Amino acid sequence: MILLQAQAGALTASRLGITASRKVGNAVVRNRAKRLVREAFRATQSLWPFGMDLVIIVRSLREGTKLGDVTQEWCAVASSIARRAHELLGERRNAH
Repeated sequence: MILLQAQAGALTASRLGITASRKVGNAVVRNRAKRLVREAFRATQSLWPFGMDLVIIVRSLREGTKLGDVTQEWCAVASSIARRAHELLGERRNAH
């Protein structure tokens, strides 16, 4: 699974957007991938900066992928996503 974009939004709870094309697999596979991503996001909610909008594009789902695997991916990239979100906030403040 690949993280495409992280944008800092208004001061609200972090939000998640997920997309999975038919290249990922049939509807069952796509829905499973989205459920795993959604639940991993909920499980790691404390890692995400307040007000972040995160967009995920599911590229593939390996057979046998478990929630723990996806949660580990989230934890591995959390610091780089948070850093990028703070950069975006700084850019928006400087633009105004």
